[in-house]
Amino acid sequence: MTLEEIRKKFLTYFEEKKHSIVPSAPMVVKNDPTLMFINAGMVPFKEFFLGNAVAKNKRVTDTQKCLRVSGKHNDLDEVGVDTYHHTMFEMLGNWSFGDYFKEEAIEWSWKLLTEVYGISKENLYVTIFEGDEKDGVPRDTESYDFWKKWIAEDRILEANKDDNFWEMGEMGPCGPCAEIHVDIRSDEEKAKVDGKTLVNQDHPQVIEVWNLVFIQFNRKADGSLEKLPETHIDTGMGLERLAMVLQGKQSNYDIDLFQTLIGQVVKQSGFKYGENETTDIALRVIADHIRAIAFSISDGQLPSNTGAGYVIRRILRRAVRYGYQTLKMDEPFMAPLSKVLVQEMGGAFPELVDNQTLIENVIREEELSFFKTLAQGIKRIEVIIEEQKKVGNDTISGEQVFELYDTFGFPFDLTALMAREANLKLDEKGFNKSLQAQKDRSRSATSVKTDDWTEILKDEKEEFIGYDRLETEVKITRYRKVEQKKKSFYQLVFNLTPFYPEGGGQVGDKGYIEFDGEKVAIFDTKKENNLIVHFAKELPSNPKATFKAVVNSKQRALTASNHSATHLLHHALREVLGDHVVQKGSLVNADHLRFDFSHFSKVTDEEIEKIEKIVNDLIRQNEPLNELRNTPINEAKELGAMMLFGEKYGDTVRVIQFGDSIELCGGTHVQGTGNIGWFKIVSEGSVASGIRRIEAISNTTAEKYINDKLAQLDNVNALFKNTKNVVQSVKDLIESNNKMQKQIEQIEKDRAKSIKVDLKNNIVEQNGTNFLSAIVPLDGGSIKDILFQLKGEVENLFAVIGGDKDGKCTLSIIIDDEVVKSKDLHAGNMIRSAAKHIQGGGGGQPFFATAGGKKPEGLKDAIEEVKQLAIGNS
Repeated sequence: MTLEEIRKKFLTYFEEKKHSIVPSAPMVVKNDPTLMFINAGMVPFKEFFLGNAVAKNKRVTDTQKCLRVSGKHNDLDEVGVDTYHHTMFEMLGNWSFGDYFKEEAIEWSWKLLTEVYGISKENLYVTIFEGDEKDGVPRDTESYDFWKKWIAEDRILEANKDDNFWEMGEMGPCGPCAEIHVDIRSDEEKAKVDGKTLVNQDHPQVIEVWNLVFIQFNRKADGSLEKLPETHIDTGMGLERLAMVLQGKQSNYDIDLFQTLIGQVVKQSGFKYGENETTDIALRVIADHIRAIAFSISDGQLPSNTGAGYVIRRILRRAVRYGYQTLKMDEPFMAPLSKVLVQEMGGAFPELVDNQTLIENVIREEELSFFKTLAQGIKRIEVIIEEQKKVGNDTISGEQVFELYDTFGFPFDLTALMAREANLKLDEKGFNKSLQAQKDRSRSATSVKTDDWTEILKDEKEEFIGYDRLETEVKITRYRKVEQKKKSFYQLVFNLTPFYPEGGGQVGDKGYIEFDGEKVAIFDTKKENNLIVHFAKELPSNPKATFKAVVNSKQRALTASNHSATHLLHHALREVLGDHVVQKGSLVNADHLRFDFSHFSKVTDEEIEKIEKIVNDLIRQNEPLNELRNTPINEAKELGAMMLFGEKYGDTVRVIQFGDSIELCGGTHVQGTGNIGWFKIVSEGSVASGIRRIEAISNTTAEKYINDKLAQLDNVNALFKNTKNVVQSVKDLIESNNKMQKQIEQIEKDRAKSIKVDLKNNIVEQNGTNFLSAIVPLDGGSIKDILFQLKGEVENLFAVIGGDKDGKCTLSIIIDDEVVKSKDLHAGNMIRSAAKHIQGGGGGQPFFATAGGKKPEGLKDAIEEVKQLAIGNS
């Protein structure tokens, strides 16, 4: 079976068991501060396990895109080096939210593997949880009894907490699990060693293929367990590993998908797969990484220098390094490979097809940029090697190796290779120390300590009423203390709230809650796992009171104005530039709006003018807001509503319409476009290949911007005595200034020529050296030109010249090459010593050196010291 067939059979099987097939959520996580990427199949369903939402369907099945290259699941260094780690993988899963439990999960998993996929029962083993005395959890005898129906008891093995008790994190839903393992060794090997002795022993051919998690507990902040009111099923089976078993392979990279990708890289590079382990690793790395990168871009995460974008950039650069270093490819190769990936996986994941051009262009731009960085890094290594040789050091320091790694993306082994070629060693301990320090800094910057929620009030449904009201009475249903970056604050959840939580590019509301004269400021509002969480620096003295909740109305109004303006901008961009324009990210706050969109060339000034005119025309028309809440997603699509980049939508959505502008959006908006007032684009530029960014302002901010510009123009006009044509007056002034500047430059050249003649006439012969010293009213650049001219005209020259112009002073020394050799002189050393007289510093080569200073009156003493130094060496 192909990978595609295996995936389809899994989903169809559970659909027949009355499971709803749900699409994979985007890999990039939103509304969860604990994760950058989805790293397990259960992440999109956390809100159901946590009890923060009720699942519409009690049974679902899916294949979830997962990425494990950050946090504790950081396997990046192993990917490609071994044959089973991946950056991105597909997790097949079936889920029960308070419906069926262990018996059905065990039966269905067994029948799928043995009857549908045809895996021999003789190759399968299962493990159950042996129990844990400390947690007070007994042996999972219930699972054991269910397994006995399907498999021999000597193939049911017990495992400890590390292997068979699954936890979401330090806190949260958890429970025992049953794992299914498969032995894919040869018959000869099986006859020699019993497979059961190799389960959970990291044997590459006796592997876990499916994990059935029985979620029945909640881990509290103090480490204790409490039973959940409902039990759930959470299963996960890696598609790639399953395909390896079903396709009779010994490596994940031998399955059809990766062999197709590797085959393409073989064509591009000329290196065959299976002949050399070093090149095999490079081929595996590239085949794995292209999938993670392409899916990340299609899910809304572009490479960048921070956060999740930095993770994607690291993955891409790791692939490029392997291609460059091992496969000798110095032209973009990942971008063409992305086309093959889309052909292979676009059927199951249409987002790849929709974003194919964007994926290819972004990757190509990143590759070209990194090739330049690699070239700069190589130059830097060469400089470091040269410096070490000069001082007779045979070791490159750990700090320098880390700089190459961190700044230029150079792996340790590439730096080591170049060092070996130059007969140098690396300080590996120092490098590891710097690397660990960076990791520690990163951890401390992001570490969060969170207490358990303290529940005050049972409330099944938390309502957001902020579309209609900015003030209301609320009760705190739960709260908790959070410590981050050595600061503490509180998170509050209300029974209902007028505060908009950050989302869809719009910042969260601010405001306050008040009771009995006590005001507590709300400094941010976010959505976490389907809870609207309000951030406060302190906890109200009586958290059980009924509070008046008030949103900052001024900030909300300005933010709504910018959000509605963003919709009008999107509409205008598509009208002026074309339907290929799609939103790729946004930021909306009270001060301004930022809008990223797909477009492959600079937006011209004429196009900017047209876009602004369309938006401002719509504002003047005062198009009313047509808000459609709880609209079925299919109806919204039929209306032609635009969807946001990288967002996951439910069965019902909110539609925002202003005239011909129709978008799905959960943000806050003006009641009519006239409330926006005025719209002005202040910048346009590139974010990545094929992605442009516009920053704009509206309302009172735009009004102030225009007024400030007009005030500046009035001030300029006043300087020209209120000329009728200020632009022409400025042009005339610039032209006149340029003419005067040329005249001044000519005067300076003539002056320099005259000074050069005077200097040449003042040269005196001393002990076989033509010596010259003087102070002249020229800058350092002019003095340098004169000195090099004199050096070419006068033999055995030794000159020290001070420059004193416009309050700035310089000191310059030039020495004939023969004089340097015969008298062992060094201009750089001399000038470093003499520069103290002018309160400055400098340096240079043996034959020429310069210094700058702040004390012109010290030039005479500086020149005298140089004379004495020269005489001492004569």
